[in-house]
Amino acid sequence: MTATGRALVVAGPGEVSLEERTTPVPGGGEVRVQPRVVGLCGTDLEIVDGAIDPAYVRYPLVLGHEWCGVIEAGGPDATAEVVVAEGVVPCGRCERCRQGRTNLCEVYDEIGFTRDGAAAGDICVPTRLVHRLDPAVDKTAACLVEPSAVVYQALTRARPLPGWRVLVIGDGTVGLLALLLARLWSPAVVDLVGARRAQAELAMQAGADAFRNPQEGGRGEYDLVIEAAGTSPAVGAALGSARRGGVVLLLGLPSHGETTPVAGDDMVNRDLTVHASFSYTSSAFGEVASLVGSGTFDPSFLVTHRFPLEEWQQALEVLRNPVGRRGKVVLEL
Repeated sequence: MTATGRALVVAGPGEVSLEERTTPVPGGGEVRVQPRVVGLCGTDLEIVDGAIDPAYVRYPLVLGHEWCGVIEAGGPDATAEVVVAEGVVPCGRCERCRQGRTNLCEVYDEIGFTRDGAAAGDICVPTRLVHRLDPAVDKTAACLVEPSAVVYQALTRARPLPGWRVLVIGDGTVGLLALLLARLWSPAVVDLVGARRAQAELAMQAGADAFRNPQEGGRGEYDLVIEAAGTSPAVGAALGSARRGGVVLLLGLPSHGETTPVAGDDMVNRDLTVHASFSYTSSAFGEVASLVGSGTFDPSFLVTHRFPLEEWQQALEVLRNPVGRRGKVVLEL
């Protein structure tokens, strides 16, 4: 008899359902993993809505690019291995891969975007992308390795210096992770601009010195401004919040085709450096996995909502229309 399991499938924009699917069989160089915790994010909503550039998504698709799972070991008394896996599947041969810039591989392929994600009973992934963690590691923290790697990659490009004043725009999970990770570079100040006052408590837990509303803004006083809201107004606010000679880091992902008016002369006169950062490299993912695995970095407090897989509709609703404090929303399998 062929084994089957449930999977959260997006057949196309606006078409989401929980389906029975045949258990995948690993191919050469692959391993089968049983997901345990799967994070949901705003990008998943954009996949559901069909708002992502078609070059970066392929339907039908199982959701789930932020996740942690286990590899069952042999024998009834054996301890299952806890693992996370890189989502970007680099070819390893192109010029960018040889340079270590695997996020820019010439053949774009990513779990949860162009190949099935982890919101399912089983997933097969290339063994070379798997990172094993201590079995005692909190699986909730482990499922946040992927979004943390996105932020970490961006910060390594921005190269913040100790003593910098840092502003994060956006009070979602990426913004909160940016607060938490920015502390690794010993800034003098890390403030957050957020539209929802209910997020202030999480922001303070993540290390914010102050929580401001968008009307207060950044007032052009920051050495580094991290845009993590994913909207055109937030991009404009980020550019306006940096001091002369400052750095602006674009992490959010506005809807495909959305534009932001930019005054080119203002950017030149203020000598701004603007970085836009896509995903993460294998190196950045591995470093974050090590930080989580060692307990040096623990973002598990950011998970505020947990749902079993069969309650996926409620999970997406909380993600889309948050009421009160909302950090990371996860599905538990």
